[in-house]
Amino acid sequence: MAQYDLTTRMIPSLDRQLVFPLLEFLSTKDVYKAEDVLKAKVELLSSTGMVDYTGELYKQLHDVDDLPADFDKKREEVIEKLLESEMKTKHIREVIENPEVAGSLRQDKLQNMKLLHENYQCTPEMVLELYNYGQLQYSCGNYGGSADMLLHFSILSTDAELTLSAMWGKLASEILLGNWEVAFEDILKLRETIDKTHFKSPTEQLQQRMWLLHWSMFVFFNHPKGRDGIVDTFMLPQYISTIQNACPWILRYLVAAVVTNRRKRSMMQQLVKIIEQVAYMYRDPVTEFIEALYIDFDFDRAAEKLEQCEDVLDKDFFLTPAVDDFVENARFYFAEVYCRIHKRIDMAGLTERLNMKQEEGEKWIVKLIRDTRMDAKVDFKENTIIMNPSYNPVYQQVIERTRALVFRSQVLNGAIDKRGTSAGKKDDQRQDQRQRRGQQRQGKRHTDNAVAVQ
Repeated sequence: MAQYDLTTRMIPSLDRQLVFPLLEFLSTKDVYKAEDVLKAKVELLSSTGMVDYTGELYKQLHDVDDLPADFDKKREEVIEKLLESEMKTKHIREVIENPEVAGSLRQDKLQNMKLLHENYQCTPEMVLELYNYGQLQYSCGNYGGSADMLLHFSILSTDAELTLSAMWGKLASEILLGNWEVAFEDILKLRETIDKTHFKSPTEQLQQRMWLLHWSMFVFFNHPKGRDGIVDTFMLPQYISTIQNACPWILRYLVAAVVTNRRKRSMMQQLVKIIEQVAYMYRDPVTEFIEALYIDFDFDRAAEKLEQCEDVLDKDFFLTPAVDDFVENARFYFAEVYCRIHKRIDMAGLTERLNMKQEEGEKWIVKLIRDTRMDAKVDFKENTIIMNPSYNPVYQQVIERTRALVFRSQVLNGAIDKRGTSAGKKDDQRQDQRQRRGQQRQGKRHTDNAVAVQ
């Protein structure tokens, strides 16, 4: 199933130290050769400050007891840089870690910098050194220290570009520490910052959103509210556009989040449209299951793809804990669509399509009918399910079709109001300019007349 592994597609959008957990996972799943994965780990960490750990991996890869002299030299250089940066930040760290100083800081960064400079002789260069020290700590694998330094920097710095970079570094540190609550909040802050920031080009903003899609999965698939969070974020228009244009493979995770979260089942119709639009760019058994079930109504193919999904999800770093939930809920959607189309259903045939044992499948189907209150009855003698056709009343169909009109109308009204306001401001400005010109002309005439009289 290496053909469905997404690690190589994700690496360009992840920090190298975030890639390491993915490689660790792959080494346990026999997707690639163990030697290839170990070699990738060494190459991945060779440019970081984790010299000792990289050395241990190097010994395993080359089956040697001693390391090349370059490792000792690099280790000394890293330690020297850490000590130097630690000394440079000592004064400002002591100041900002003082509870009295921390309590006196406000939202205004310029005012905070003025306060620190006048009262504690802290300079912008010292603040910048916090960023450098945080980067060094992160490179060496000290994620707790890195998160603290980058947080201090982002609170004090007035450099918007470096502050955004510090936010990314802090998020990576929290992810690698497993602080999912803090990381969840950081994701929301980053999303808001990316949407509000005016980047130099649309491509840069697209790249930032693509990074957020990839990094956020570490959080969303580990946080208790993550399955709601991933749907709420990924289904936003700007992120749907990002998925369609830059990283269609993210659809696998969006499908898994919607399928395993029945509270978001209302999103299924929109998700099906997206899958249909992107099918020519990306497909895997997870997206093909939805395609076969909701677009082609090919139940044999859907059953085949559902069986493949188990293996694909089991070998996916983010989705392996959700395999059972996905299969259970996917069976629910399969049975729902199947029962909606057929009037008389052979329980044995449906059980076989769901890849369940006969007795287990029959119990599951009966429980499904009871829990969902389907208008159906089970004929145990014929071993069939008889569906009673039900049609929504006309007024209910009207309500469902017009449910989104109120929201759309509000959006249109808001857009019209904004345009009207901006147009009104422009008219006022034009009128003011005309009045000023008229006054200037009138003043000039009076001056000319006075000169003529003289």
